[in-house]
Amino acid sequence: MKTYHQLALLLASASGAACFSSLPQPMASRVAFSAAKSIHYNGPSSPATTLKTSIDATTALDNIVEEEETDKPPFPIVLWRFTRPHTLIGSALAIPAIHFLAAPSFSTAFSTANIVAALYAMVPSLLMNLYITGLNQVTDVEIDKINKPDLPIAAGIMSKKTGIITVLVALIISLSLGVAHPVLGSEGLNVALWGSCILGTLYSLPPFRLKRFPLLAAFCIVAVRGTIINAGFFAHAQSAAFGVSSATALNCLFGNMKCALSSLFFGIFGIVIALMKDVPDVRGDAISNVRTFSVRIGQKRIFHAMRRLLTGLLFAYGAGFMRGAFMAPSALLSAFRGAIGVASVAGGLSVRKEAQGVDPEDPKEVYGFYMHLWKLFYLSYLALFFVR
Repeated sequence: MKTYHQLALLLASASGAACFSSLPQPMASRVAFSAAKSIHYNGPSSPATTLKTSIDATTALDNIVEEEETDKPPFPIVLWRFTRPHTLIGSALAIPAIHFLAAPSFSTAFSTANIVAALYAMVPSLLMNLYITGLNQVTDVEIDKINKPDLPIAAGIMSKKTGIITVLVALIISLSLGVAHPVLGSEGLNVALWGSCILGTLYSLPPFRLKRFPLLAAFCIVAVRGTIINAGFFAHAQSAAFGVSSATALNCLFGNMKCALSSLFFGIFGIVIALMKDVPDVRGDAISNVRTFSVRIGQKRIFHAMRRLLTGLLFAYGAGFMRGAFMAPSALLSAFRGAIGVASVAGGLSVRKEAQGVDPEDPKEVYGFYMHLWKLFYLSYLALFFVR
């Protein structure tokens, strides 16, 4: 009798283990706990009783799994989370803002040609953003289970296969749209798309994984957030909207002061955001041998260094705009420059204020500060609409 009882329990345990192994960690823990509660061992019992207990436990397990499946958000919501919305919003603001910056005057900024060029560029660019952020999640599942367990693949609400299909479809459509139109598929747009694609792939995908090397990772971020996006879309606007056939990313970067200064500003801002992102991720990065600056030299040093860098950047550009306000040829232009200068200084002060009391070793506190930086990033691109 005892042998039969042990055999039944062994079978139940084996079937339960097989089920648990295929579940995401949070669901597996809940199922295991609930299944354990359904089994009460009161000493030797008949094989039939033991088998009934194991069947009850398995039924409870099935019910819980079905409940978890129905609790999954709809796919559009999962996909939205997969895009890393804060980065998608940043790209959606950057494209029209840079098109306005590239316009020779306010009247041409609102021209139909400029609006059409911006809208056309936005579709493949947002898809490329999805490819880059999605690829990072597909290749960082184990790290994300530690650092960002709420991301779709790490949380088990999106399969890795679905993630791979999503990023590949986004990549193909994005690059195809870059060459689909003879005018709107400009050289500047394709520089932005292909440059982001190549560096984003090298950053995340094995065997390259440039994110493991702090200096190379920093280069990727500066190149994309600074040069490629700003110079690429600036050239696209001048070519597709304003008919400047000679406009290329390099010509705009080195030959246009507005393009050069915006590229420098957002390149430095991009570095701050990227390194600040690594501060709360030290535990998972260290385990996975991703040697970020935060892992190498410490969270506190990186946190305070990036806080000072961004504060200095905003103060410097604020002072520059205030000086430009006194040199403006018109009262309206002076008002715009003065307002941007004051806003930039206020942004620098907000960085100092928000950083007070933040413990660099507390992931939740750092993440709250990190999202404040993204809000300033959005506002900085909104300011480009008024830069002249």
